[in-house]
Amino acid sequence: MQAVWVNGIPTDQIKVTDRGFCYGDGVFETIAVVDGRPQLLSQHLNRMRSSLERLGFPEAIESVIESDLALLSFQGDQTLKLIVTRGNGFRGYMPPQEVSATRVMTLTDRVINYDRADQGVVTRLCDYRLPLNPVLAQLKHLNRLDQIMARNEWHDPNIAEGIMLDAEGFLIEGTMSNLFWFNSVAGELQTPLIDRCGVKGVMRDHIISLSHREGVRVVEGRFAPSVLSEASEAFICNSLIGIWPIVALDHNHYKIGSITRKLQSILARELD
Repeated sequence: MQAVWVNGIPTDQIKVTDRGFCYGDGVFETIAVVDGRPQLLSQHLNRMRSSLERLGFPEAIESVIESDLALLSFQGDQTLKLIVTRGNGFRGYMPPQEVSATRVMTLTDRVINYDRADQGVVTRLCDYRLPLNPVLAQLKHLNRLDQIMARNEWHDPNIAEGIMLDAEGFLIEGTMSNLFWFNSVAGELQTPLIDRCGVKGVMRDHIISLSHREGVRVVEGRFAPSVLSEASEAFICNSLIGIWPIVALDHNHYKIGSITRKLQSILARELD
């Protein structure tokens, strides 16, 4: 089942002149609904607010989005997607001086893949590299061509995710997830620094906060792929999948370790 609202009205139609359609001029958030409750909703709205501000959208849009959400009735396990574009425009890249944003909400049923959370997943390194662009780094903007190019590299259903490097060869993220690993030599949880490209995931930041709370040291930095050979465990995460342990990444193989299981357990309790 899928329900769609555009600017607070039940419809699945937008104008072909919408700048989100024409240029990818906008942002989006994808939110898990568990037992009728949107998870980490305030964090998602805060990221959307920050993203819209960086793209120069007017502040008044924020209150309208919250009014749109009040129209929804959540039931069971669903996926809520929020999209905000700069609205309709004429030809050319120059944004309109007065923005009349387009707001799209979709609500769909969600099937949770418990096997991947329990048994772990196989991943691979992608050949396609993310270009460096600090201005758009961290944002969940509508231009996902980098991720599409990387995801098109494999069609093996046994491979759940591809890990992407930046233009300089440093680890960044998965095509649809963020990446963590436990470095047994340094005794710390490590994750790529998202300051020049990539998406600063809501679940990523939540896991960092949980780890600090549980006394697990987390280091964000620029890491070459070779560091993964020193990892005793690794996992990917996002707001829909939670945490999926990695059991293989190309020639590296991992056991599902205690740090991963502990974080999964805490998330299950918090988000249940």
